[in-house]
Amino acid sequence: MTEPRRSGVRERIDHPIIDSDGHFVEYFPVVAEHLRNVGGSDMVERFQAAWNRTHLSHDWYEQTPAERRDARTVRPAFWNVPTRNADDFATALLPELLYARLDEIGLDFVVLYPGLGLIAPELDEDEVRQATCRALNEMYAECYMDHPDRMTPVAVIPMHTPEEAIAELDHAVGARGFKAVVMPSYIARPIPKIEREAPGASRHAWWGDSYGLDSQHDYDPVWRRCQELGVVPSFHSSAMGWHGRESISSYVHNHIGHFAAAQEALCRSLLLGGVTRRFPGLPFLFLEGGVGWGRGLLADAISHWRKRSRRGLDAYDPANLDRERLAELFRRYGGKMVRDVSIDDGGEVYEIVTGSDEDPETVDEFRHCEIEGVEDFRKLYAEPFYFGCEADDPVTASAFEAKANPLHVRLNAVLGSDIGHWDVPDMARVLEEIWEPVADGLLSMEDLRDFTFANAAWLWTRLSPEFFRGTKVEKDVDRLLASA
Repeated sequence: MTEPRRSGVRERIDHPIIDSDGHFVEYFPVVAEHLRNVGGSDMVERFQAAWNRTHLSHDWYEQTPAERRDARTVRPAFWNVPTRNADDFATALLPELLYARLDEIGLDFVVLYPGLGLIAPELDEDEVRQATCRALNEMYAECYMDHPDRMTPVAVIPMHTPEEAIAELDHAVGARGFKAVVMPSYIARPIPKIEREAPGASRHAWWGDSYGLDSQHDYDPVWRRCQELGVVPSFHSSAMGWHGRESISSYVHNHIGHFAAAQEALCRSLLLGGVTRRFPGLPFLFLEGGVGWGRGLLADAISHWRKRSRRGLDAYDPANLDRERLAELFRRYGGKMVRDVSIDDGGEVYEIVTGSDEDPETVDEFRHCEIEGVEDFRKLYAEPFYFGCEADDPVTASAFEAKANPLHVRLNAVLGSDIGHWDVPDMARVLEEIWEPVADGLLSMEDLRDFTFANAAWLWTRLSPEFFRGTKVEKDVDRLLASA
């Protein structure tokens, strides 16, 4: 192993470092063994066939450039794990090595997220998807739960229906003892009309179901079960292949901002669908997209509420238009504009400009939120939503700029190191990257404490006060909770 870094950063920090998004890479021979144990002798082949129908399909490699252009085959991800450093590569694969290196990396406690497990809930065949998620969870429980004092793996929860989600929640949390879970940020569902009339095109014509607004199912039972089991719903899905991210030649083009896009769509859906109104106290964690999109979405949501809630829409309600005054103004100033238009009562102008009649029961698109005033966004958005940020993300400091943020809030940014992925070419430099905005005067020591410790401590204990019991950070977390 490499010698630990001697930058002195760890000695300057007087609190633990909690990583809410470390990564491991599944060793496939072990995955295959669990797939066969759960789903039978042919499950490995069925899994691979389903995998090739996802956005990670290997068709691209089998096609010529002309064929890729003809089929618009999206350039898939490649070289996702750093390999220049054999120690880091092995650390991503071997939980025992990761545990041995945590002090060198500078992390006191890590919530571990998978690789294959992020795609497994997207598999289109029900039996294969459910068997794969179950097999992966069995593997994670067997291989990654031996060191609960410093790290804990998440269980993968499929979400095509509330029933399958609850079944796996009950097994993973209730039977296997997982303390954390990850769910897909959306389900790609076929558009019924296209599936009915052109089934061959349905793979390319889909809509994203984000569990809140306009969902195909009522997911409230899932959120209720999370509360009962004491697990935080966390989300970590790709938006590569979405409109604007379907380059046939550039993975970078497809990758930039894709996690943020998927998380932003989900967050909007949960907010406007009234999920945070119906489930006060239930936190949601959006990973690997940073906090910039969350800051912008809060500002946008407040602005839209002011103008597009029932109260704000009075300014645009055609019923409030003074037609007589409109007709008078058109007669006086219309000139050539109204040469051949009847404007005796403003009717023609009214119909052309204001458009169709609307159902008064549906015009208030914030009705599920039951917002009485702008301060409600604090409890419906700023308090329940947490944002995973990588150590080198230069936008993270904005989460703590209360004076500049909507409602003057400090957003809930938490460290998600992403060790194990290409974003971190050198695991031993994570702490140095965390420290850079402090050295540059962008983060105070209080901000750093919230980002790397306090926010995560609050997040993981909101539903499970015992989350850190028996861990290296237990006493520090207890002191933090007691101080509040």
